[in-house]
Formats: sequence, structure tokens, C-alpha cells
Amino acid sequence: MRMPMVALVGRPNVGKSTLFNRIIGQRLAVVDDRPGTTRDRLHATAEWNGVYFTVVDTGGIEVLPERVVRGEKPGPERPLAEDSAAFIPLIRAQAEHAIAEADVVVFLTDASAGLTPADREVADILRRSQKPVFLAANKAESPRVREMAVEFYELGLGEVHPISALHGYGVADLLDKVVQALPTWEAEPEDESVKLAIVGRPNVGKSSLLNQLLGEERAIVSPVPGTTRDAIDTRMEWEGTPITLIDTAGIRRRGRVQPGVERYSVLRALRAIQRSDVTLLMIDATEGVTAQDAHIASFILEERCGVVVLVNKWDLVPKKRQTLQEYTAHVREALKFMDYVPVLFISAKTGEGVDRVIPQALEVHQARHYRIPTGELNRLIRDAVARHAPPPKAGRVLKIYYATQAEVAPPTFVFSVNDPELVHFTYERYLENRIREYYPFTGVPLRLVFRQRKSDRP
Repeated sequence: MRMPMVALVGRPNVGKSTLFNRIIGQRLAVVDDRPGTTRDRLHATAEWNGVYFTVVDTGGIEVLPERVVRGEKPGPERPLAEDSAAFIPLIRAQAEHAIAEADVVVFLTDASAGLTPADREVADILRRSQKPVFLAANKAESPRVREMAVEFYELGLGEVHPISALHGYGVADLLDKVVQALPTWEAEPEDESVKLAIVGRPNVGKSSLLNQLLGEERAIVSPVPGTTRDAIDTRMEWEGTPITLIDTAGIRRRGRVQPGVERYSVLRALRAIQRSDVTLLMIDATEGVTAQDAHIASFILEERCGVVVLVNKWDLVPKKRQTLQEYTAHVREALKFMDYVPVLFISAKTGEGVDRVIPQALEVHQARHYRIPTGELNRLIRDAVARHAPPPKAGRVLKIYYATQAEVAPPTFVFSVNDPELVHFTYERYLENRIREYYPFTGVPLRLVFRQRKSDRP
């Protein structure tokens, strides 16, 4: 049985993301004063009074005036985030999907703004859903605004709960009622799914790949760069293996990251890399490997998670006899510090090559957890030293006494030596390459640690 789900819904800019962050106890959702900031559904696990549940932040359910339907821009009386008007129907669809999945719905309104036609429309949608609904009148920081909240009883959805998501007022009382309405649930085992983060520059096709892998419109897809702002977790299963796909915001070059929403979106994308087992680095085949692609690859390398490079939009590249080999060489040269990663050529739009993505990622994940027996590792290192001795440094020579694999994910090898200062980076790379010649670490960064033997310490 899945964990009970609570959906936060309402018109834009009533404070859903602020309440979401308050409930889960961290700033996971991007919060901004402009309507339309939250577009996709965002899930997180929350706990209250010992009850665990999934809370879902959604984009605002926006009334569509005729002028918007006709393609006109929203006026100053109802401003949207400047690049969000085109997403109104998609935001609404995502919110309605969340309502259909939820066990309980928290309907947020803005007590300071009073009852609006948009609130009435959301109320109509919720009545049709026949789900338990808790009406929360947000932004009720002052006694005067709390008194104003009584007008929301007109919606006929039962008790009105004045709250302040920003300051925490009334949230505890609201959650007491919410968890009482949730179905009973037995805790599931710890999440052992393989975490796959889809990362890359804006507009390389990350959300399209997610939808192609899932076979549904789980994320909003748009050709406009910057559509995805939050890192979104989606569960799926592949031939019996549980997988969590993490779609992320596009990572722009540092100088081009705008302050505010975009900056926090990029930080969340980087956090998604940190918690992933394997990162799917997407590259636009029509543009080639850019400096920013290499920059993102360096972030991945720094976190030492597994990597698969996906060259997307391959259907748009004119084909000739040597195209595949030449492009692979181009990727290898541009990402020469990650020459161990597999490269797949795909089209997230047509589905070409997408069936190989998950199997390749799982192969990388398995390699991340491979352990070399100590005896085999030491025979390999002795052979490597015999073939190519360490170069002397200031008249002294590096001596390797012993090696062991201390950890997996990432594979970490600890070398007992006479002096770590004698290890030149080229020799460290030589040892890594020798290990890779014999053992399956495809797509996996290795960590080599050199420690001075106790008897050699001064």
C-alpha cells in the first residue's frame, strides 16, 4: 500500500509552496511572489504526530479569461510570472492530476485578498472530486485578516482554517485535522530504488525524456528554456527494479543565472546530482558539447556518482557513414576527464534509442557497487608497478605496500605507501587506468586514496 497523499491546491500565488516547505521542514519548493512559479507537481515525504504522508505541491489552478484563451497577455490586475502565461492550461492539468491521486486535499486561499472567482472555480473542481477537503485561508497574520476569512464559508466546503504558512500560525491545528482524515498505512521499507537524475543545460529535452521513459505526461514539456524549476521525483519499475527518476531545471552558465527563482532552481538541480546514484547528462546533438556541458560534467564528477551521457535530438543530425564514430570522438575529446562514461545517441521526441537508457544506467549502478577482492587487487597493483615503476621525486621513490577497496558507491581504493607526497597525478591516473582495464567500472568514477604507513610516519 502506498503512503497516503495530501495535495496542496489553489489559485496561483496563495502560498502553496510556502506551506509545502513549512510542512516538510525544508526549502524544497521554489517560492516567489509572482503567480505561476510552481508548474509541475512536486512530491516530498512529511511526518506529523507520528503519521507519515506524501505532500504534493502543485501549480495554481488559474481561471482562463477569454482574453487569455484568445492569446492575449494577462493584464496588471492579475499578473502572472512573466514567462508563465503560456503554461496556464498545463498547470491546471497537473493540479487536477494531483487531486485525482490524493487522499486528502488542502485548498489554499488568500485571506488578505478575499474570495475571488478563481477560488469559486477551484471549489467547484474539488466538490466534483469527492475527496476530503480542508480549506485553509492563508496569509492570516493579523486578527483583522482572520476575521475576513469567514467569507470563505460561502464556498460550502466546511470549516475554514485561518493560517499563515510563512509564520506558521494555525498550521499545526490544520495538520492535526489532516492526518486524522488520512487512511491508515503501514510504513514501507527504506527507499532502495535506484536514483537517476536527468540533468543538462536548459532546453536539451530533459522533461521529454522523462515522459518518454514513463509513457505519460508526468512533467510539463515545452520548447521554452527554463520550464522545469524544481527537481521532481517520479517512481517507476524496470524489469522488477524500482527506480526513482529525478527531472531537474536546466543548469545555465553561472553568469547567466538570474537571481531569485532561477538561482534556487539551479541549486536544487545540483542537489539532485548529489543524491543520485547515476546521472543522465543530456547534450543537444544539434549544438555539440558546449563549455557549459563540460562544466555540468565537472559537477557530476565532483559528486562521484555514475554517469551516462545522452546525446539527444539525434534525429535532427544529418547522417553520413562516419557520423556516429565522429560524434562519439567529439564527445570523448570534449569530456576527456570522463572517458570512462558510456555515450548513447537518442531522440526523446521520437523515442529512438530511449529503450537503452535505463538498462545502461542500471549497468552503471551495478558497476558502482562492484568490489574487487583484496588479493586480486594487490596482484593487479604489483603487476602495474612492475610494468611501470613510479618516477622518482627529489631522489625519493614511491613505495606501495598494500591496497584495499575500502568502499563502494563510489569505489574507493586505499593505498598504504611510504609517503603520499611522492604520488604524482599522472601515476595516480596510470593506476586507475590499470584497474579499469580488468574490472567493470563503466560510467563510474574511482577514488584513490594514498595513506602513509604508520611505521613510515615521523
